[in-house]
Amino acid sequence: MEIGHGSVPTGTFYEQVGGEETFRRLVHRFYQGVAEDPLLRPMYPEEDLGPAEDRLALFLMQYWGGPRTYSDQRGHPRLRMRHAPFKVDRAAHDAWLRHMREAVDSLELPAHLETQLWDYLVYAAGSMVNSAD
Repeated sequence: MEIGHGSVPTGTFYEQVGGEETFRRLVHRFYQGVAEDPLLRPMYPEEDLGPAEDRLALFLMQYWGGPRTYSDQRGHPRLRMRHAPFKVDRAAHDAWLRHMREAVDSLELPAHLETQLWDYLVYAAGSMVNSAD
């Protein structure tokens, strides 16, 4: 990424925010909240949240212009289909965003990058809702 006086940053969003390390920190912080959340934790059947953490990190890295490891390992994301077995109502949506907000804030990204990331996460959380309250 190059940033010069008066210039626009170049490179993918993934590169602009710091690549894999940044996305790993984001997702790790997020799952620290999920691990203690009585509403969200039951949606993760695995005893260890590590595999879910890895999947979300790989998905976000790929989405934002990083390696295509997620698709190489799991195929097309099909997010709504993958979440269909779980009741995702407004309360789950809000809890997910609460933990993700804390995780995003912990990154201390430049405002324009934080806004871009947050706007996507709000959109993604809304698209996963599959159950009325």
